[in-house]
Amino acid sequence: MPTLSERLQQLKCDRNVLQKDIATSVNLSLRAYQRYEYGERQPTADVLIALADYFDVSLDYLVGRSDDPTRH
Repeated sequence: MPTLSERLQQLKCDRNVLQKDIATSVNLSLRAYQRYEYGERQPTADVLIALADYFDVSLDYLVGRSDDPTRH
């Protein structure tokens, strides 16, 4: 089962976006986003929702609970 950090890395690469662009889009500092992507910190629920919205995936997919990225 993929972890949040693995999903973030995968989604970033799949969509060919930069960390700084993701961070800016969800109102985070670059370092804060990097800590989530590197698995050093866990985001709050609000940040998880913002990231799921940014990548247009379900929360379950983002955190590795599902392999279906479809939002329900």
